Amino acid sequence: LRMLQVKLIVTGDDFGYCPRRNQGIVDCFLAGAISNVSLLVNGSAAADAAKLARRYNIPIGLHANLSEGSPVCEVLKTNSSLLNQDGFFHGKMGFRTALSKGLLNMSEVKQELKAQVELFHELTGHLPPHMDGHQHVHVLPEVRHVFAEVLEEYGIKYTRVPIEPGLHNCDWVPPSLMDFYLGVEEDSFNTVDVFTKHGIRWPDIYIGLSTMGRNMSVSSIRSAIDSAVLQLTAKAPQSSAVTIELMVHPGYPSVPPVGGCGEGPDDFSQSWERLHELQTLIKPELQSHYKSRNIQLCSFKDL
Repeated sequence: LRMLQVKLIVTGDDFGYCPRRNQGIVDCFLAGAISNVSLLVNGSAAADAAKLARRYNIPIGLHANLSEGSPVCEVLKTNSSLLNQDGFFHGKMGFRTALSKGLLNMSEVKQELKAQVELFHELTGHLPPHMDGHQHVHVLPEVRHVFAEVLEEYGIKYTRVPIEPGLHNCDWVPPSLMDFYLGVEEDSFNTVDVFTKHGIRWPDIYIGLSTMGRNMSVSSIRSAIDSAVLQLTAKAPQSSAVTIELMVHPGYPSVPPVGGCGEGPDDFSQSWERLHELQTLIKPELQSHYKSRNIQLCSFKDL
């Protein structure tokens, strides 16, 4: 294990959600605790986030959002299958329900994804080196095909496939949440071939479901990384380098009405769990663990 070189991308999701989230993510980056961010272009503080990324040279990709808040594509803001009766996206579970009932128009999904890539380009001055999905919508049936086409069209090489090794053994995750995670996992398994066919890549290992919010600790991150690396090297003993993405959500809690993607901040965003992630990630003992395991923090463009 000692000789193995591990490249770890620690991605702060939901950059642009609100000023306090942005501040927390920047503080984490400056402390060397995260190495990459994922921008919500429909977030209420997206323009500010893009400025901060430029100022501090923070590697930034796109957190495509089809489930929370409002679309960025003008045409879809008024009359679209992506909206509920209140004129907002259907929500994390609502999106999945509408999709399973065949109510979502895939050409509108594609239109919105492209509009988000274009807005990202406008805000940052470049295309996203990586693009993933807010609340993991990008691995859902039908959506995965459209998502892959958009990435291929824009030449975006990297994404995230949320299959987390050892997830099934995490008995601290409440059953309702575990059901959601196992659904995400199944959708991810069914997405692998689609993304592969379109020439899209992703790190060897994904971690982030078992370590979210209150479940994050130095030891939960450490053991997730160690066991995932062990599992991978058992399968491919000859590999000398491993890439991992750790998805995190650090920030200072949102204070309504500021924040969100059009409808104000959600509960998770206002909770202490964001701050808990921030405080855990900047702990020196986590940094020293990375050093002892030959783990190097990087971003997608370093892969």
